[in-house]
Amino acid sequence: MRLYDAERDGDGCFRIFREVGWAEPDSREAFDMVLGASRVLVEDVNGAAECMVLSVPGLIDYLGQRLPFWGINGVTTSRVARKLGLAQQLTAETVARAAEDGAAVVGLGMFEQGFYNQLGFGVGSYHHQVACDPAELVVARRFAAPVRLDHSSAHEMHQARLKRMHWHGMVDILPEGVTEADTRFAKNAFGLGYRDATGELTHYVWCNANGEHGPYDVWWMVYRDWDQFMELLALLKALGDQVHTIRIGEPPMLQLQDLLRKPFKTERTRRRSEHEAGIDAAAWWQIRICDLHACIEAVHLRGTTLRFVLELEDPIESKLGDRAGWRGLGGVYTVTLGAESGVEAGGAAGLPAMRATVNAFSRLWLGVRPATGLAVTDDLDASPELLVKLDDALRLPMPQIDWNF
Repeated sequence: MRLYDAERDGDGCFRIFREVGWAEPDSREAFDMVLGASRVLVEDVNGAAECMVLSVPGLIDYLGQRLPFWGINGVTTSRVARKLGLAQQLTAETVARAAEDGAAVVGLGMFEQGFYNQLGFGVGSYHHQVACDPAELVVARRFAAPVRLDHSSAHEMHQARLKRMHWHGMVDILPEGVTEADTRFAKNAFGLGYRDATGELTHYVWCNANGEHGPYDVWWMVYRDWDQFMELLALLKALGDQVHTIRIGEPPMLQLQDLLRKPFKTERTRRRSEHEAGIDAAAWWQIRICDLHACIEAVHLRGTTLRFVLELEDPIESKLGDRAGWRGLGGVYTVTLGAESGVEAGGAAGLPAMRATVNAFSRLWLGVRPATGLAVTDDLDASPELLVKLDDALRLPMPQIDWNF
């Protein structure tokens, strides 16, 4: 494996994107942008790059703290290199390099559940996608005429994304080229937004239009407070004279169904049509802890202290070959969770014990599911007493990453 070289590998790697359906023939500029913004590892077959993994640095919010993060924003293999184990090897190496660069957490979007579990990734929380008639939004707020945005606005759009409202689990991807590439891949994408008195872009929507009447897909929304969010919803509602359907991700803390007029009637009358309405849920993203000390130290509990021995298993170790350096997190630790939290190597005597894979423990730490639930469906085992104590101690908001990668 080696690092991507644009001059040597550009045409071949673009061919891979074309083969897997990620790019159209005229998407080369956007392709070059996203690879230029990413760290790219490739593997050769018969002298040409036939598998590649892209990753980008970022930050992840943990209860208001910002932890170093890397997002894996592409894992793809050509038609001539399938079932050779190349994607798994490159992804494992990508995780290791991110950890060595200081990542506390690594995340990715999965093509299917199970493959990345072999590298220690645990499934994230559900993302709700709402399809509705924008004219049926119950939003009475007035709105101003917006400004138009397009790919030439990518710089200020990216800066606005980084300054948007933050919540637990939210991810920021730092390289600006990722946002610019996203604005260029779609053929019918457009943005509408608002500036403050200084001219700074503060809140906007980025959408992709499908036909005269939609559906319109809201790829992302940027806002700094809930008043700005409601202004954007009012703006989308105004499109309802022409657009019959929008598809929009549900933000945390809200249920968009509260803002829909007759959601069940609309769902029934549109069933099996081009303009289906309803709410879908899917957990398409995964995360894993790479720096156990940094992640545990980010936990600050109120009014309780909990200590236990953690026997942590990390499946990535067997996928890293004989590489030196970071080789996963497998081992025995003593974990303290409290107002100040920490972790020490080795198991202290007399404490309750937990055995878990890094997959399951990452989900517990981030708040995807409580300990008792993970003991049922994931690879986590502890006494009922310890599970209940962890359930009581780790009452975390549902994490939402709010950035597709």
